[in-house]
Amino acid sequence: MAEKLGIMVCGHGSRNQNAAKEFAVIAEALRARNPDMPVEYGYLEFCNPVIAAGLDSLKAQGVTRVLAVPGMLFAAGHAKNDIPSVLNTYQAQNPGMVINYGRELGIDLKMIRAAGDRIQAAVDEANETLGFVEKHDTLLMVVGRGSSDPDANSNATKVMRMLWEGMGFGWGETCYSGVTFPLVEPGLTHAAKLGYKRIIVFPYFLFTGVLVKRIYSYTDEVAARHPEIQFVKASYLNDHPLVLDAFQDRVKEILEGAAVMNCQMCKYREQVLGFEADIGQPQESHHHHVEGIGGGLENCPCKGDCDASCRDPDFCREHGLPWTPVHSHAEPHDLEPAFDYSASFTLGGKYAALADKAVDAELQAVMDAPSSGKFAGHEHGPNCGCGHHGHDHGHHDHHDGHSHDHGHDHSHHGHDHSHGHSHGHDHHHHHAPYPHADHPLGPKSMQKKK
Repeated sequence: MAEKLGIMVCGHGSRNQNAAKEFAVIAEALRARNPDMPVEYGYLEFCNPVIAAGLDSLKAQGVTRVLAVPGMLFAAGHAKNDIPSVLNTYQAQNPGMVINYGRELGIDLKMIRAAGDRIQAAVDEANETLGFVEKHDTLLMVVGRGSSDPDANSNATKVMRMLWEGMGFGWGETCYSGVTFPLVEPGLTHAAKLGYKRIIVFPYFLFTGVLVKRIYSYTDEVAARHPEIQFVKASYLNDHPLVLDAFQDRVKEILEGAAVMNCQMCKYREQVLGFEADIGQPQESHHHHVEGIGGGLENCPCKGDCDASCRDPDFCREHGLPWTPVHSHAEPHDLEPAFDYSASFTLGGKYAALADKAVDAELQAVMDAPSSGKFAGHEHGPNCGCGHHGHDHGHHDHHDGHSHDHGHDHSHHGHDHSHGHSHGHDHHHHHAPYPHADHPLGPKSMQKKK
């Protein structure tokens, strides 16, 4: 039987109905870009359809191979654990269907450019309505989702750095909407102390929802305490054309066999500093208790633009609404145990007794355990995989001129290669100018005073 391909976009889900509508745009855009393939979407929680329902629809359309892409900016627990758990379970229950899982949007130049467009639009509008402010007098605050996975959190900081440096703002900071630190209010409070005339608050989010609304709300609170500073709220990414192009790229990667989930820094597989106890954690979704309960209620006073008031039992009682308790990433004691040492395949089960020991003893035992990832010698060669393809220091475009000596000091992965050359002719290295060489805290600030 001929293989039939289909695309499945896997989202997290939101009580905010506007967020669900925006997410559906991704599926529509992929349908337009892939007219020969059925395209469906589904969510982990709080929204319908759930992921399994989307897969059922693809199966009913005769799809035998699913190209599943996570509708996630970064790979944290949802992309690394929860979605794969749902997909693997479905595939096991439907042996006639093959599901290939792609990677998250990640650090991608298309995404960076889309973010830059959103920020620049906010800057342009602020200059027109509030008065012009130099970028050197502006601080960029990028707000990430926030995760218990430091790999994903560090990616938000990398995005901030690329935007800061690419656009030439005076300063850049990162804060998060939840789970990790710093949160929005303390992050903006700190930023307000740095003396910048304007602070651009940019939620690095795909869609609207409770968290984006909360980010803007905290921005208003801090702005009220600092009337001397312009606080400008930039729009989230939404359906920017480059975002839609990035999703299409992820689909193509699966077909080309190039889809690689970022496992090198995965806290479930490597000893990430401070998260050693998560190694070998069973791959199991913790969203079953809220899967498919639907989004915001039709008769809610929020009219579909949920701001999380419905999570307050008093609010629900006042408006005659059903109240559904939700789990909290910030309060893990309300959840089932996240890790069982005895079941750890990676640790071999021999550390089961550590569960009752003090943290120091537990950490030391894990750190002392043998690891297949330890350094085992390294040498540079044409295929060493470290990014160096031998060392060829030939200089091209040489022009006849004066004789001169110069030295090269190349330090690669702890290897120091210092050597000198003497040439009987001049040569020129052509480097593009650094676009923000005039930044007040930039290259010039390190020049020696005369």
